[in-house]
Amino acid sequence: MRLGVDFGTTRIVVASVDRGNYPVVTFDSPECGTADGFPSLVAARGGQALFGFDAWRAQEDPEATVVRSIKRFLTDVGPETQVSLGGASFRMLDLLCGLTAALRTALTTASSLVLKPGEPLEIMLGVPAMANGNQRFLTVEAFRQSGFDVIGLLNEPSAASIEYGHASRVKLSLARDTIIVYDLGGGTFDASLVEMDAQRHEVLASEGIPTLGGDDFDEILAELALDAAQTGREVRDNLTQAGLFRLHEECRLKKEALHPNTRRLTIDLDAIREGWPSVQVPVSAFYERCQPMIEETVHAVEDLLRNRESSVEAVYVTGGSSELPLVARALRERYGRRVKRSAYPRSATAIGLAIQADTQAGYQLHETFTRNFGVWREAEGGRTMVFDPLFLKGTPLPAPGGPPLQVTRTYYPAHNIGHFRYLECSHTTGDGRPSGEVMVWDQILFPFDESLSGVDDLSASPVHRLECAPPREIREEYSCDSSGAVLVRISNITSGYHRGFRLGRWAVQQTPLTPGRKRPARKAARQS
Repeated sequence: MRLGVDFGTTRIVVASVDRGNYPVVTFDSPECGTADGFPSLVAARGGQALFGFDAWRAQEDPEATVVRSIKRFLTDVGPETQVSLGGASFRMLDLLCGLTAALRTALTTASSLVLKPGEPLEIMLGVPAMANGNQRFLTVEAFRQSGFDVIGLLNEPSAASIEYGHASRVKLSLARDTIIVYDLGGGTFDASLVEMDAQRHEVLASEGIPTLGGDDFDEILAELALDAAQTGREVRDNLTQAGLFRLHEECRLKKEALHPNTRRLTIDLDAIREGWPSVQVPVSAFYERCQPMIEETVHAVEDLLRNRESSVEAVYVTGGSSELPLVARALRERYGRRVKRSAYPRSATAIGLAIQADTQAGYQLHETFTRNFGVWREAEGGRTMVFDPLFLKGTPLPAPGGPPLQVTRTYYPAHNIGHFRYLECSHTTGDGRPSGEVMVWDQILFPFDESLSGVDDLSASPVHRLECAPPREIREEYSCDSSGAVLVRISNITSGYHRGFRLGRWAVQQTPLTPGRKRPARKAARQS
């Protein structure tokens, strides 16, 4: 069975490949009904982790700690990062594997899928367009360890463009269109410029805000509701984690029920703490607080459209959080009738992933690097640092199954140990410095001096210049596959030894992560 899996911040949506059709999989829900997604929830109770619908049921238990949107933490963690939940500590990769394993169990025992005994689940997996290599690795590894056969990895707006192209196939058979995919989800915003015809899709450029989504709107509404109830700061600070979870869920449900004519939102605070009142929040006040965030997403789209606006056929709107009426209003004011809303905003990505997984559909997709990836290097005899971009933003990624991209650097070092500091950035300045959104990756140590080649941990070894030493030829070989994962092999050619690394955040010292009420700080999407 082939599936498209959209691992969303709020829910995991799955679509199946069924003889040219791509139905969305439904799940048995705790309320004895059906749900069109699997909750992306993790909880802890009594030192035990709970996942999905089990975590959802735990929200009523005051002894349980429930974490919404664990996907939002993947930007800054590695597999060994320790997560503190309910007084216990869990490895991040173990939590992700627990969630994906619970999804697999639900698919095989409590969903609309009809599977043969032992039938493998082959999946095309979606990730945010601006996801770094660390996020991609963690996502793929969790699904693989849970028994899924990951046949490919696709950026979420690219998958949505395939769903758009499939629905518009007759029209596209006559012309080649360029569209913007505007994808606002629960925790991330992505936009991609895609050129397409009936069979071929090419991603020309991508922008995004990895820490902006519907969760932020929920938090705004929660703050306004507590303001309306005249709840003091001390009371707010003493809300239990379970109470905060129920507050944000109440606000999410009321937000998702909004329509263009709604004037007031009624928030039932009794669901958070017995005896608290129901309060009303003016929609105008809610929209006023959300407006700057929506404007950030429009600015990202403008960055993509710069010098191309006249050639863009449509702004295709998808993602569950794009259903907020304020989003449609802001986009239509700017782009008018070119704004096209997906008929399936919550499932367009999963459907597009399933279409891409279908070998009979015949779609060809060409992805690109969505960020600049490189390493800091010393210059001017160590007096300054310069950024060496190894893979530039916009570089085409190899096709699935094709040979990886290769980049090589060769030089003669001046020190006994090489200290490599890798990073990604959304933009660079005119003189090549990283700017915009910058994400720090691994720091790797490599022994240039052959006398240190047997030392596994070089962190305690002093770094010094190689005075009066024979030259040593060093070679760095970087490779990148179709998923965007980067490997490096560093070799001392003169002495004949090497070390290999998969780049991410797992080579650095990890610090415990405690999910709390505040989300990671959002960073500006535009170049400063």
